[in-house]
Amino acid sequence: MTTTTTAAAAALTSSVGDGPPPSRSTTTITAGRTYHILKIEGYSSTLKAGRGQALRSSPFSAGGRTWYISYYPNGGRETNKHCISFFIHLDDDTVNDDVMAQVTFSLLDRHENPVRSHTVTTTLYNFSVASSNTLGFENFIRRDDLQRSEYLNDDCFAIAVRLVITEESPSFTVPPSNMHLDYGDLLSSKEGTDVEFVVGGETFAAHRLVLAARSPVFKAELFKPMEEGTTDVIKIDNMDAQVFKALLVFIYTDTWPEIGQDKTTMVQQLLVAANKYSLLRLKIMCEDKLCSYIDTSSVVTMLMLADKYQCHGLKKVCFNFLASSRALSLVMKADNFWCLIQSHPTMLKDLIYNIVTHQLEIKLSV
Repeated sequence: MTTTTTAAAAALTSSVGDGPPPSRSTTTITAGRTYHILKIEGYSSTLKAGRGQALRSSPFSAGGRTWYISYYPNGGRETNKHCISFFIHLDDDTVNDDVMAQVTFSLLDRHENPVRSHTVTTTLYNFSVASSNTLGFENFIRRDDLQRSEYLNDDCFAIAVRLVITEESPSFTVPPSNMHLDYGDLLSSKEGTDVEFVVGGETFAAHRLVLAARSPVFKAELFKPMEEGTTDVIKIDNMDAQVFKALLVFIYTDTWPEIGQDKTTMVQQLLVAANKYSLLRLKIMCEDKLCSYIDTSSVVTMLMLADKYQCHGLKKVCFNFLASSRALSLVMKADNFWCLIQSHPTMLKDLIYNIVTHQLEIKLSV
């Protein structure tokens, strides 16, 4: 079942399933679990709504009750005016008994897969018509973050709402950590900042204690004895401003930051920055991302990067890629391949060893 609600010149298209559904025209509810996709078409038009004004989805059924989702494009109040808010509502005025449910809100990518960095789950919640029948997130995503992301396409984006209804009675539940959200707000608000960085012509405000707690390099740099005439403005050379911004987001939230369109270059530069500031977790995350970007045109650059910054996992994946005779023959035609071999003579030995090992493993498995 697909329903459409139009408000503020934008279409809110809803679909329900026991998700993620294979098609937005399929409705299946099993064991109290419902997967609902809400597609916001004409996003820019929704911004005409005033602060605190919600756009409401078409109602849908789950667990024998009626629900709907409200979308606040400009936030619900002054304190979150820069954010987009989403709430789910139990819309049954005649139901007297309470409803226990847990809800997960996820921003979706263009393939309708949940974006991990923008997925949040509530604790088990008692929806009660007599008291509170609404649950959601006021600061689901900042508008500027959405508008810079790859998830807003053709003035359209989508979220998924997974609703799990249970018959269990309320129990004591420890809420999930929202520390990363609090620290993310601290960074974006710039409240209490005591140091500034000038990177690529842009200025970034930050907090010494946060940086020092996360990076031993920042700790040594920011808490060394102050020399006479020094200031609280630090200039960083040989780094792109967007890379440093992504670095700060990770330092404050410990989550993968949103990156621009040129993902391969951006992740490579972010890996270099992570190595510079001894952020091992971020470095490994970058290494993992780069493994999925390996092809005949990038593998030599990846190998040089892996060798220079001791990325053993990335190097292994590159060698495995080159174990294919077709891939190796294509790469060997490139000038930078021979520059790599000449500048890194041990690389050729490692490459030959891995190719031979790979071929032996294939023969033994036959």
